[in-house]
Amino acid sequence: MSTSIPSLSTLAIDLCDGVADIRLNRPERSNAMNEAMWQDLRAAFTWADATPAVRVAVLSGAGRNFCAGIDLAMLAGVAGAVAQRDPARGREALRRLIIDLQDCLSSIERCRKPVLAAIHGACVGGAIDLVTCCDMRYCAPDAQFSVREIEVGMTADVGTLQRLPRLVPDGVARELAYTGRNVDAAEAQAIGLVNRVYESPEALADGVRGIARSIAAKSPLAIRGTKEMLNYGRDHSVADGLNYVATWNAAMLMSADLDEAMTALREKRPPQFAD
Repeated sequence: MSTSIPSLSTLAIDLCDGVADIRLNRPERSNAMNEAMWQDLRAAFTWADATPAVRVAVLSGAGRNFCAGIDLAMLAGVAGAVAQRDPARGREALRRLIIDLQDCLSSIERCRKPVLAAIHGACVGGAIDLVTCCDMRYCAPDAQFSVREIEVGMTADVGTLQRLPRLVPDGVARELAYTGRNVDAAEAQAIGLVNRVYESPEALADGVRGIARSIAAKSPLAIRGTKEMLNYGRDHSVADGLNYVATWNAAMLMSADLDEAMTALREKRPPQFAD
């Protein structure tokens, strides 16, 4: 399969040694998510999922901020975009728009490869929806997080209220959603929103790429299975999860990757896995 990198108007993508660097690339607007960016995110992670040479992805933002959330011009234009002569049809159109935006971000979760978020500066509103879809989150000391939707009089509707309570204590998630207050990097780590705070944006970029390279060196099939099982187990009972992983490994355990891992251990060398 081709590893051709898609050309997208709002994202910059590089691929090296199994790691896809996917950067939000509207720095002049603090990477605010306009209509094109929502669609580009889905295109990028559909590509990452389908491309064997991609083993892991790193999501970051160009410029001074990671992401300022939904572009306010897009938000202001929603009423006109879904206007219908029949109010009921207009509301149906709005529902379909919301579901499509949800799907744009859920593409990150659907991607079979792990996605690591490297966050600096502002990460607010829709950006929280975005990063909660990722497998892990890391940040620089200047990171500021906020569930900002309450400040514009709306209920967050593209994933924060469903995913954030699975990452941080329920009471904390509710406080952040009800108040819209800022969370700094230290608090984000304390509540479990991010795995680690690096000492600078440069150290963040280097550190997250190091983790990504470590993941990329593992069995791609086992990594994909591990993400599948973790996501499934999050949404199902322990018994259901155990049943599913038994079925998965009945099909996938006896693999070329297992043979290579065992051979490499015997020969005391790093394993070399096919994509």
